[in-house]
Amino acid sequence: MPLYHKLGNIPPKRHTQFRKPDGTLYYEQLFGTIGFDGMSTNSYHEQRPTQVKNILNQYSVKPKIAKSNNIQSYRFRGFQVKPEADFLNSRKTILVNTDCAIILAAPQESIRDYFYKNTDADELIFIHKGTGKLRTHLGNLNFKYGDYLLIPRGVIYKIDFDTNDNRLFIVESHRPIYTPKRYRNWFGQLLEHAPFCERDIRRPSELETNNESGEFLIKVKKQGEIIEMIYASHPFDVVGYDGYNYPYAFSIHDFEPITGRIHQPPPVHQTFETDAFVVCSFVPRLYDYHPQAIPAPYNHSNIDSDEVLYYVDGDFMSRNDIEAGHISLHPAGIPHGPHPGATERSIGKTETEELAVMVDTFKPLMVTEEALKIADENYYKSWLE
Repeated sequence: MPLYHKLGNIPPKRHTQFRKPDGTLYYEQLFGTIGFDGMSTNSYHEQRPTQVKNILNQYSVKPKIAKSNNIQSYRFRGFQVKPEADFLNSRKTILVNTDCAIILAAPQESIRDYFYKNTDADELIFIHKGTGKLRTHLGNLNFKYGDYLLIPRGVIYKIDFDTNDNRLFIVESHRPIYTPKRYRNWFGQLLEHAPFCERDIRRPSELETNNESGEFLIKVKKQGEIIEMIYASHPFDVVGYDGYNYPYAFSIHDFEPITGRIHQPPPVHQTFETDAFVVCSFVPRLYDYHPQAIPAPYNHSNIDSDEVLYYVDGDFMSRNDIEAGHISLHPAGIPHGPHPGATERSIGKTETEELAVMVDTFKPLMVTEEALKIADENYYKSWLE
């Protein structure tokens, strides 16, 4: 999100002397993306952010692929993913390609004994169940049901959960995640026709500053492996920063739906984009108001993209037998559309209370072994009459 943010104490100019009360210098760090060309933040640290004391275990977390070339439509029962205590262990990759990974997680405990940093990908975490606080080296964000948490790659973080009943839908992206460009002017400001605006973006407002030395475990994800590193200073030792590269939150409940006289195509629901996939939010809205309107979507062919729909809440009018936590996969190459009876049921209805998150990828998704554990293998036959 190209939106300037400042938190804590910073000097008047970049790359100039900024001294502590005792006269010694704070340590400046440029935290940037795409070399020196992308969004960046300048942060100021109590201690050097470069002090690695030891490198410990290194192990793979790459998903095991069950179907690398898939044309079968699937339904996955997401709530069948079993809860696990540890946040990282709870993350189960369901679908993956070279651009992104779609992950389900049901962590029961907060991150206590380590910090986490994903250097491979931006993370978009959708909170389906649970409340708590995302704690990062660039400030903290409270979260609740319906929140998207956008965590840029390289952000060091922990998550505190209020209870042990948590369900997360996570998209890891190897490309930077932005707001849709058609909703922004050439300065980056969200335009009047956008379904949300800057007031809806929640930026970090609480900065933890810990000037501590010792041994601090950071689990770093790089090239599909976790590398355990011991740092000599507390990762949350920032006294201030400014720039454009930081975590933020946006609630799906703040997305204002775009409606029309006839059925609107999926791009009106778009919330985030990369050059490799888009993320859309389906929210409660009025149905189409043409006197002959058919609110249910028309049959359409996914020739160029795989469509993943994560069902959050409400009655999704185009599907039969769909529950919260289900995921549908409609792969490229074959048409899909409303289930039998859904078109007729939709006629005459004036509104929907559905809530869902959609991910459309431009490269085919591979189905993992974890996905097949929760798969409905007969879903592709559900259009037969």
